[in-house]
Amino acid sequence: MASLTLYYAPGTCAQAVRIALNEAGADHALERMDFKAQQQRTPEYLAINPKGRVPALVTEQGVLTETPALLAYVAQRFPEARLAPTDPHGFARMQEFNSYFASTVHVAHAHRPRANRWADEPEAIAAMQRKVGANMTECFALIEQQLQGPWVLGDAYSVSDGYLFTIGGWLQSDGVDIARFPKVHAHAQRVAARPAVQRSLD
Repeated sequence: MASLTLYYAPGTCAQAVRIALNEAGADHALERMDFKAQQQRTPEYLAINPKGRVPALVTEQGVLTETPALLAYVAQRFPEARLAPTDPHGFARMQEFNSYFASTVHVAHAHRPRANRWADEPEAIAAMQRKVGANMTECFALIEQQLQGPWVLGDAYSVSDGYLFTIGGWLQSDGVDIARFPKVHAHAQRVAARPAVQRSLD
């Protein structure tokens, strides 16, 4: 039996953790959640993750949630995979990118499919949804500017690359053409060609 179990749903940020696990060669099991059936809101899943979201990673020591935390955990648990810098400054830079992806880019995207988290009035929801394309464009313009190498952190692949690949995959549905950002676009193509990433796609 695998010592790690990842609860995920296709099209969510949990894909970044799935990529990291495959890049690390980690023995793990997958539990696919059906969001259309509201499986993430069932008592069985809420007992695992009371937040009612994915990803959730069941470990021998307990359940971990939140994508940046899970990515750091995988990188540190499997250091031989070299998925994160080992020096404090480099690790902090990785966390800087991952925190921005989680706290700003993901939230900007979520205002389109999940605007009812922030408002009840149809007019307010529609107004937020109209801003998503512009907000995502602004986010990715900054990411484009900060990409300095073939990978997010430069010459070395890290868990941040699978994370950027995952959220970059949301651009089309948000009405943004990824080709507007040549470095991000080329990065996505490099990541997509990796065998571990191919094994992580539904």
